[in-house]
Amino acid sequence: MWTVPLTQSRVMMGPSHALSGAAVWLAGSWALDKFAGYEQSPLLIAVGTAVCAGGALFPDLDMSGKVTRNKGGATVARTFGVASLFVAEVIEKLSLGVYHATRRSDDPDRENGHRTLTHTLPFTALVGWGTTALCTAYGKWAVIGILFVMIGLALRGLFDEWAKRAGWVLVTLISAAAAYGVYLRLPGDRGYPLLGLAVGVGCLVHLLGDLITRAGVPLLWPIPTGRRMWRMIGLPDSIALRAGGAVEVYVLRGAFMVVSLLAATGLLAPSVLRRFNIEV
Repeated sequence: MWTVPLTQSRVMMGPSHALSGAAVWLAGSWALDKFAGYEQSPLLIAVGTAVCAGGALFPDLDMSGKVTRNKGGATVARTFGVASLFVAEVIEKLSLGVYHATRRSDDPDRENGHRTLTHTLPFTALVGWGTTALCTAYGKWAVIGILFVMIGLALRGLFDEWAKRAGWVLVTLISAAAAYGVYLRLPGDRGYPLLGLAVGVGCLVHLLGDLITRAGVPLLWPIPTGRRMWRMIGLPDSIALRAGGAVEVYVLRGAFMVVSLLAATGLLAPSVLRRFNIEV
């Protein structure tokens, strides 16, 4: 029986995931505005973009590090210091437990739970639905908590180098202040359902990003394929994305940034022009 080791060499980097989430949300918001007449205020656009960027990091909470030393783990696991590393440790062990409980005869043994439970479509749907359900059931405090976590993840992913220098304490304080400030201005009728959709879309974008790497994701779980339950689906080694390589860092991130800037301009320019009484 062969074993799947924990490796980060095939894992798309956190900033790429976060940028992809922001780009998809902004592009989708622009398309809805342009073709369906669904307008959003600048605040809702900014909140949705931040939450989707944070959601695009969320599945990597199954990569834990060294909790007591505040080291290791994925980008998302280091966002809030020891606290987020501890959560990542719990989720990694839970994911590994689900893997071993449901694996079939040809599924390899594993020493970690990375890219298992949190990298599945059922988990993505559950997180999106659960976010909306929490906001609906518990209102203010659920909204603030979800905004706090997702804004923190977005800061950690989109401003990775700054976040490393600033440290998790400053990231935590900024996230808390931003979450409460946004809550005070977020409309309840459209703001709350938007949060669940943004988190779910972000998680889905994460899966698609990992799908183009060599390691792949268990996209079909829990549907068995032959004698395997956890079949990893990804690109062949010859064309798969190499984590941290030039294609990811320059081509993909560059494309995500261009899409984000163009979509943001298309969304915000009309409202700016209207402020100055300029016909659009």
